[in-house]
Amino acid sequence: MTKLAIIGGTGVYDPRILENVREEEILTPYGAVRYKVGEYAGRAIAFIPRHGSKHSIPPHLINYRANIWAMKKIGVQAILATTAVGSLNTDMKPGDFVLINQFLDFTKNRVHTFYEGGERGVVHVDVTEPYCPALRQKLEKAAKKIGIAIHTKGTYVCTEGPRFETPAEIAMFAKLGGDVVGMTNVPEVVLAREAEMCYATVSMVTNYAAGISAQPLTHGEVLDTMKANTENIKRLIMETISLIDPDADCTCRHALAEYGGFQL
Repeated sequence: MTKLAIIGGTGVYDPRILENVREEEILTPYGAVRYKVGEYAGRAIAFIPRHGSKHSIPPHLINYRANIWAMKKIGVQAILATTAVGSLNTDMKPGDFVLINQFLDFTKNRVHTFYEGGERGVVHVDVTEPYCPALRQKLEKAAKKIGIAIHTKGTYVCTEGPRFETPAEIAMFAKLGGDVVGMTNVPEVVLAREAEMCYATVSMVTNYAAGISAQPLTHGEVLDTMKANTENIKRLIMETISLIDPDADCTCRHALAEYGGFQL
C-alpha cells in the first residue's frame, strides 16, 4: 500500500527522485487523477505535480478535491507538499525554506470541502493546527540533519491567482500577520484535514512580494530561484521521508471523529 505522498509545487515536477517509477490513474467523484508511484528507501511513494508535469494547470483550476481524494483512496496517510512563495517578511529571503504552520485564506472561487450537504452531510472541521505538527517536526529534524537552514514557522497567505498581488494587497497581508504569499495551499491543506491525513508544507521563498521587491515580478524569476534550490528541496523531502513512520497514530487521523470519521 502507498502510505506516503509528495505533492510538488512550481519547479518540483520531477518524480525521478524516486526509483522504479510508474504512472497510474484513479477515478474519483471529482474526476480522474493521473499520478506517479515510485520507491524510496523501500517504501512506495506517490507523486503528484500540482500544476501538471508541464505547468499547464493554473492555481485556480487545480482539481484539489480530486487530488486529495485520490491519495486517500490509494491508502496515503501522510502528504509532504512543496510550494513556491513570495515573501512579505524581510527575514524570509529568496532561497529560504519556511515550514508553514498557519494560513490566511483570500481565495474567492474554490470549493473547500468534500461535504456539501445531501448524502454526505455537512461538517465543520477544526483547523486550529492545519499543518501536522508531527510532520513539521520531521521536516525540521531533516533540515538540521542535512544542514539546510529553515524557518520553523510562518503564516501562508493564499490568494486566488493566477495574477500576482498588488502592493496594496501585500501591505494589507503583512499587517494581518502574513509572512509569505502563494496561490495553492488552500484548499489543499483543508481537504487533507477533512480526509484525516497528515499534511505539511515546506515553502521555498522565490522572491519578495510586490511593493517589497525592487523590480516587477515575473514567473521566470520564480522558476530561476526554484531551479537553483531544487536539489536542496529534494534532499529535504527525501530525508524527511526516511524519518516518517506512516503507521504512527496522529491527531490528524481523527479530525472528523465526532462525525464518525471520513468516508470515501
